[in-house]
Amino acid sequence: MLHFLAALPFAGGADPTPIPTPGVPEGFDPNVVTPGVWGFVITFGIVIAVVLLIVDMVRRTRRVNYRAAINEQLDAEEAAAAASAEKD
Repeated sequence: MLHFLAALPFAGGADPTPIPTPGVPEGFDPNVVTPGVWGFVITFGIVIAVVLLIVDMVRRTRRVNYRAAINEQLDAEEAAAAASAEKD
């Protein structure tokens, strides 16, 4: 987007100056730029938090499914009891 804007002529007919492309500065060592110990600790903490949230979500989902199954079974038993009471 910047290159497109830089190519547009400005008011007054002056040509825009080209935008310099960033390069690697002299003496730059890419091995020095690392997240370090704190980056690892924070990432590890986020991973642990996500795993705990997933385990909790699975536990709650199972509990809801079990309750729904038990409620359906109780409703079926009540309906069967009501049907047998009507026959008698």
